[in-house]
Amino acid sequence: MTIVPIDSGSSPLAPAAAYFQNALPKRALRLGGRTSHLARAYARRVIDALTAVVPGLEIDYVPIETSADRYKGDLSELGGKGLFMKEIDKALMMGQIDAAVHCMKDVPGDVPLPKEFVFAAYLERDDVRDAVVFPEGSKYGLLSDLPPGARIGTSAVRRKAQLLRRRPDLNVQRFRGNVVPRLTRLDEEQEVDALVLAGGGLAKVGMEHRISQLLSLDEMCPAIGAGVVGVQCRKADTGIVELLQVIDDAETRTHILAERTMLHALQGHCNSPIAGHCHTTDDGQLSLIGMVFSRDGATFAYAHEWDAPDHAYELGAFVAASLTRKNARSIIAGTRLH
Repeated sequence: MTIVPIDSGSSPLAPAAAYFQNALPKRALRLGGRTSHLARAYARRVIDALTAVVPGLEIDYVPIETSADRYKGDLSELGGKGLFMKEIDKALMMGQIDAAVHCMKDVPGDVPLPKEFVFAAYLERDDVRDAVVFPEGSKYGLLSDLPPGARIGTSAVRRKAQLLRRRPDLNVQRFRGNVVPRLTRLDEEQEVDALVLAGGGLAKVGMEHRISQLLSLDEMCPAIGAGVVGVQCRKADTGIVELLQVIDDAETRTHILAERTMLHALQGHCNSPIAGHCHTTDDGQLSLIGMVFSRDGATFAYAHEWDAPDHAYELGAFVAASLTRKNARSIIAGTRLH
């Protein structure tokens, strides 16, 4: 690791740089993540945040192709969202990387995380709204413009359920892939009439100009962990844990705790259309919405509760219990593929 010398009398960052110069490995830190444009953009955010704390900190990005990236079919057929993490977890376990960048919406809720790991940092949350994108030259600009039978592409069962709940006349098709290649397919192959993608993800890869419509949270409740970048490392690497904790956003961590507590309690699988979003209200309360859908959106359970900011875990558990009382488990069981 190389740290640019800092005059301790001229910069408030000097104490941090001096401390971590001794606490971190004497080499470049290795940050692992997926190979996509979006994953690299997330990693860039992490690297910029860390080098703002320790100027001159040397960090190498290690791109790792995951099973989910290689497989083009339905993820549920191979075991679900955990495939976005399998190879990255292995690299972290084997010491090939020092930390891993994950999009928290891709971290499953029904698979225990390795006990040797910890999410030491969550970056400040991006915009969680989903966006509608039309092919270049399309005559449409809003979902409401689309005629019955129009083809909508999405990779998320959560989005499919909510689209069909409001527009059962639409033809919602599975449309997987990384963001930029998906846009290319949309424009060149005309397989679908529109895509629904994460608005924040489009912005991160410089494609915000393609957004025709941002859907409100009432129109499309986000995925658990939407818009949040989490950085995972080994618990035993105390210096790296401490470094990552410096860039942790406390409010985002509170929101993630509430959302993922709800998700764990529901034990939803990769094929479960589960949505949820926690935020802090203007008067300082935590607000948590939870929703569970059947695959066609015709049946759903909804819960919305509030609590104090230091009761995030309790709030998540309470919303999960409320959803359970409203038949959420039966809905989830009905979405399993046989």
